[in-house]
Amino acid sequence: MGDMANSSIEFHPKPQQQREAPHAGGFGCTLAELRSLMELRGAEALQKVQEAYGDVSGLCRRLKTSPTEGLADNANDLEKRRQIYGQNFIPPKQPKTFLQLVWEALQDVTLIILEVAAIVSLGLSFYAPPGEESEACGNVSSGAEDEGEAEAGWIEGAAILLSVICVVLVTAFNDWSKEKQFRGLQSRIEQEQKFTVIRNGQLLQVPVAALVVGDIAQVKYGDLLPADGVLIQGNDLKIDESSLTGESDHVRKSADKDPMLLSGTHVMEGSGRMVVTAVGVNSQTGIIFTLLGAGGEEEEKKDKKAKKQDGAVAMEMQPLKSAEGGEMEEREKKKASVPKKEKSVLQGKLTKLAVQIGKAGLVMSAITVIILVLYFVIETFVVKGRVWLAECTPVYVQYFVKFFIIGVTVLVVAVPEGLPLAVTISLAYSVKKMMKDNNLVRHLDACETMGNATAICSDKTGTLTTNRMTVVQSYLGDTHYKEIPAPSALTPKILDLLVHAISINSAYTSKILPPEKEGALPRQVGNKTECALLGFVLDLKRDFQPVRERIPEDKLYKVYTFNSVRKSMSTVICMPDGGFRLFSKGASEILLKKCTNILNSNGELRSFRPRDRDDMVKKIIEPMACDGLRTICIAYRDFSAAQEPDWENENEVVGDLTCIAIVGIEDPVRPEVPEAIRKCQRAGITVRMVTGDNINTARAIAAKCGIIQPGEDFLCLEGKEFNRRIRNEKGEIEQERLDKVWPKLRVLARSSPTDKHTLVKGIIDSTTGEQRQVVAVTGDGTNDGPALKKADVGFAMGIAGTDVAKEASDIILTDDNFTSIVKAVMWGRNVYDSISKFLQFQLTVNVVAVIVAFTGACITQDSPLKAVQMLWVNLIMDTFASLALATEPPTESLLLRKPYGRDKPLISRTMMKNILGHAAYQLTIIFTLLFVGELFFDIDSGRNAPLHSPPSEHYTIIFNTFVMMQLFNEINARKIHGERNVFHGIFGNPIFCTIVLGTFAIQIVIVQFGGKPFSCSPLSTEQWLWCLFVGVGELVWGQVIATIPTSQLKCLKEAGHGPGKDEMTDEELAEGEEEIDHAERELRRGQILWFRGLNRIQTQMEVVSTFKRSGSFQGAVRRRSSVLSQLHDVTNLSTPTHVILSAANPTSAAGNPSGESIP
Repeated sequence: MGDMANSSIEFHPKPQQQREAPHAGGFGCTLAELRSLMELRGAEALQKVQEAYGDVSGLCRRLKTSPTEGLADNANDLEKRRQIYGQNFIPPKQPKTFLQLVWEALQDVTLIILEVAAIVSLGLSFYAPPGEESEACGNVSSGAEDEGEAEAGWIEGAAILLSVICVVLVTAFNDWSKEKQFRGLQSRIEQEQKFTVIRNGQLLQVPVAALVVGDIAQVKYGDLLPADGVLIQGNDLKIDESSLTGESDHVRKSADKDPMLLSGTHVMEGSGRMVVTAVGVNSQTGIIFTLLGAGGEEEEKKDKKAKKQDGAVAMEMQPLKSAEGGEMEEREKKKASVPKKEKSVLQGKLTKLAVQIGKAGLVMSAITVIILVLYFVIETFVVKGRVWLAECTPVYVQYFVKFFIIGVTVLVVAVPEGLPLAVTISLAYSVKKMMKDNNLVRHLDACETMGNATAICSDKTGTLTTNRMTVVQSYLGDTHYKEIPAPSALTPKILDLLVHAISINSAYTSKILPPEKEGALPRQVGNKTECALLGFVLDLKRDFQPVRERIPEDKLYKVYTFNSVRKSMSTVICMPDGGFRLFSKGASEILLKKCTNILNSNGELRSFRPRDRDDMVKKIIEPMACDGLRTICIAYRDFSAAQEPDWENENEVVGDLTCIAIVGIEDPVRPEVPEAIRKCQRAGITVRMVTGDNINTARAIAAKCGIIQPGEDFLCLEGKEFNRRIRNEKGEIEQERLDKVWPKLRVLARSSPTDKHTLVKGIIDSTTGEQRQVVAVTGDGTNDGPALKKADVGFAMGIAGTDVAKEASDIILTDDNFTSIVKAVMWGRNVYDSISKFLQFQLTVNVVAVIVAFTGACITQDSPLKAVQMLWVNLIMDTFASLALATEPPTESLLLRKPYGRDKPLISRTMMKNILGHAAYQLTIIFTLLFVGELFFDIDSGRNAPLHSPPSEHYTIIFNTFVMMQLFNEINARKIHGERNVFHGIFGNPIFCTIVLGTFAIQIVIVQFGGKPFSCSPLSTEQWLWCLFVGVGELVWGQVIATIPTSQLKCLKEAGHGPGKDEMTDEELAEGEEEIDHAERELRRGQILWFRGLNRIQTQMEVVSTFKRSGSFQGAVRRRSSVLSQLHDVTNLSTPTHVILSAANPTSAAGNPSGESIP
């Protein structure tokens, strides 16, 4: 690793190194010195620091900073440091330019075919056949007497090209704005990441990008280190360096053994201060990024080949946070056993549907072309008995080209290119709006998955409660106080011990600040439980600050920081007489087991036996817990100078304690939570509470929230009991045992992070219900990471959450509030409904247009709807309709239905009824117009018109009526559950109104002034009114259809199910190095025409799931910049194209026994 990083020094422009030559800008260290220092580890690093700088404070002096006061916060100095040592910013990969996106959009097979057809048509129209044997070649152009008409043959080709350009620009613009949105979202997440530094002796929160070399940064449990540094002072600091080294064991850091802290690593325990020595591209993470960037260019070329067969457009996304940890070792182990991350539900259904529609369209268009060609050949050469003359060839070819164009048009209309567009627009729109509802969506498809959620496992603290903790009851000196005791009621000795125990034995970063506004509550900064205790000290009219000033953090002798295993925290200080005193606080039932004495009312020790303990639990702790309070025990122990224990043996040290007090901390339920939980239950979502608290506290809060209702049959279990029920004799978890427990489980108390993960995994893998459960989980602590990743949707807390939790999550709740989750459910369901609305509309148009073009072509040798008209219809129904229908705002009524299952079809019976019903109406009208329209309107028939004849009024009326019917049907499509009032809330969606009116206006222009290119001739007012009348008939017809009960129509099939389990091939389960979906590769191999429709869906979904992938989708998503653990791959793997995405889901579907990818 060292030499690799060394080699990367060459990446830096030479002038920089000359500028640093003597000693950069008056600082005592050059950039190169610091870079080489950070490559060392452990003892050698310590040795280097001692040789070069004496000690860490020597290094601080060289960097002109103070270990206790930090930098002087002056702008010039900070700027100078940025210039010399660089900024803490890793430049993201260049986004695709607009032109690249245009080029990508042009790769669409259907469009290429159209382009070819248009060019051939253009070429032929300019080629005039020699001589005047047009008689001999059949009635080619009876309208050719009009010179202008013959000249106008090029218009059709040009118009097709123009419309192709339109489609391409719309697609490219859409992709471009999507990428821009993503980058915006990312920079927002990056700006939100703050880090604590000391400047001018003050603790400040600065954005990560503002860190400079020489800053003194505070590191604590749960942080993701944003820069490299050297530890100045640490308490029990343990770091997870797996993202850099692949070692999954936590590394102990201390100023005297291993002081090197590296960017991109996670703090798993403890706290400390470090001096920042390398930032941005010079930090360890940055160096690897630079290497990857350089390696990336060569890789690009190799990817090109893979991309060709892959057909999916690789979207390069920069990582979400500049460095994401990845459990390298675990991934290597799991890779063998883990099936591919399953597609999002919607994605699976859509891919399948697009394939089905595409196949049908392809067949129809092929038949159309064949029939047209055969009819022409038989008619000309057999019936009329003409001979193929050489000079007639161009004329005949022109006919064939015309047929080919008609065929392609049928195909263009059949393939729903608007589908991916609708999905993207509706997701992007939802994500934007969800921002306002305090949901910061990190992975687009999380928002759609949320609509299918059937279970939510929520934390208690901070999510269901306000996370503003206060001590309301206490047990001090043999007395149970129901409110805060008066200081005079307590013995000075007890009071003094209590104040010291609380002030010293808590993170010094936790404190209570005066309120910001007059009359507001004091601000709690840091750990909320500790703030409650500090608040208790203030309520007792004492102050914690002087105590802390007397014993500053660096005078603490030893700190055992809080973690989920200990469930307690202890601090040791030196006493004036040379002895030691240990203060401890923690969960009362755990800490009381370690107490052998207790202080009585005079402050003297009295022995505390197990019998007394049981007594206390019954009389003090349980009543407190039943009031919904969290109980914390505060204790101490003295060691004389002679009997110094072995500090590493923690069980020995933290034992034989003397209990000072038990306090009951209240964390009130958020006022809006009970209502939100009621909404969830009404919407068919089970809410479960998973908490580390005591079972009585948890039960009391669950009852207040409405998670458990009296008279219901439910379970409330503690972690131990839960494990006892789900494990067999060997201690292994058995799914069928779990299946007996989880359906009734509502509260899991005293649970460890593993219990939470086990529960989530158990619910997801369970096969007991009729469909697989979709689980959402909320979490804020570092230990919630595994559960958040395992869940279908992970919610991290934006305020209380640690970086590690946010990293593992899909959605960040910016206000930490449970009600925002309900909003997410609403938006998720809305996305699903929007897509269904769009499908209902789109498929009606598809069915009608294809049948009209097909029958028209077969009966009259010419499609009633011309290529250019078809493309316009395609544009309104695809692009505009997807915009209009995908931006419908959600309504509360979405929460009144049960979640759609994973296998519920996209197109329900009701929708199928609507599609077929409207199609029948439209076809009847169009065929009536086609065959008897000329009589009805008293105009010339447009049927059997020769090549290049001028546009007829007859066909213009058909085209116009068709578009009018689509416009009014778009209003019908707003409702998919068979509602009557289709106008309900229509003005709540300005986009919809604008689009409908806009389309109408453009249609008028096309018909009246479109002329030859659009094959339109202007219509009279009367004709217009008839077209409108028929259009409005759609709305009336819609009411008729709504009257027919769906239940009577057993014959209707649903469409667009998720891919079934039985359809998975064996190869598809061959996971491991190449995780390619074989089904998709098969389809690609056929180079089929609808390929692009699929392809676009994939691109969109690719972007959507960029962050959710666990393996690399060969050649598809390359998120090269994402990882540190890639170093392994870049150096060791034989296939440099395989890059592991480290922040992705290491535990995707591990528990899925038979290894099918579940839809």
